[in-house]
Amino acid sequence: MKFSLRLNNDRPAADYLALAQAAERAGFDQFWVSDDLFLRSAIVILTAVAGVTTRLQLGTCILNPYTLHPAEMAMAAATLDEVCGGRFNLGLSSGAGDFLKWVGIEARQPRTAVIETVQAINLLLSGERAPAAGRFLQWTNEAYLRFRPVRRVPIYLGAMSPLMLRAIGEVADGGLPLLFPPEHYRNVMPHIQAGAQSAGRDLQHIDVAACIWCSVADDRAAAEAALREKIAYYGHALSPTILDQLGLSHADFAAIEHAVMVEGDIAAASALVTPPMLNIGVVGTAADLIKRLEGLVAAGARHISFGPPLGPDPRRAIDIIGRHVLPYFRPTKD
Repeated sequence: MKFSLRLNNDRPAADYLALAQAAERAGFDQFWVSDDLFLRSAIVILTAVAGVTTRLQLGTCILNPYTLHPAEMAMAAATLDEVCGGRFNLGLSSGAGDFLKWVGIEARQPRTAVIETVQAINLLLSGERAPAAGRFLQWTNEAYLRFRPVRRVPIYLGAMSPLMLRAIGEVADGGLPLLFPPEHYRNVMPHIQAGAQSAGRDLQHIDVAACIWCSVADDRAAAEAALREKIAYYGHALSPTILDQLGLSHADFAAIEHAVMVEGDIAAASALVTPPMLNIGVVGTAADLIKRLEGLVAAGARHISFGPPLGPDPRRAIDIIGRHVLPYFRPTKD
């Protein structure tokens, strides 16, 4: 079993150093930082984290080929991998449509853009030339890195849609599918498997991280409060497919959306989050997490990725998961 942490890029930069060191001590395998627009740069954060860790793999979740050119993405990946001694994983995908609209970018041909980006970056990070005459990338024969990368950096794809999930199986070293709720894993894996089969690849060689929302604390009520706020912000934007699995609809979030978007009252919105809505993520004490995650492991998950909010105190959440949850599913180190 493999375990990772995912954090948003909305914290003071110094926080990530302490959290990454705590994650390394707790036995986590990977540490991912998001790169949402107009927040802190994940690349800069991870470069700093590389200097205070020795074992932890580091990754971006996610970069996109619209706001960061694939050539610069390859440069950053190779350089960061050099800085951290071969511990970097490049997480990329097509980006969030809402964020791209903020800067006037239309995500044209998202799946094509991602696949062509992966193919080009793989060549560059293998020390080869990467000419391209695709629908998204048109590069000359002068497209190559003028320095030797440490290795070909593994590429992970973020995905929610069936087509992007297939792309994980087709071209990626790993996947970062968002699972809302965690039981969505059973719906996600057939798409990844189909992509792997179509490309003649072995699914066992693809590191699929079951990416969940998590909130854990010694006190269940405190853990629930942290997840309620997260759901209050984002619940109304979830797809009907996700909500159907929870027995919910967008109508159930109407009052919550109004409280957040119109009234700007997150406390009122959080109070409207119901127990069925909390099932979008995994919440409670360590025992609650273990009980819920047993189903995910039974479904075949070999990598569990704990994502925001983690808990009311992320540092304490890392400690709780490291002390109780990781040893339960990984009694001895792999």
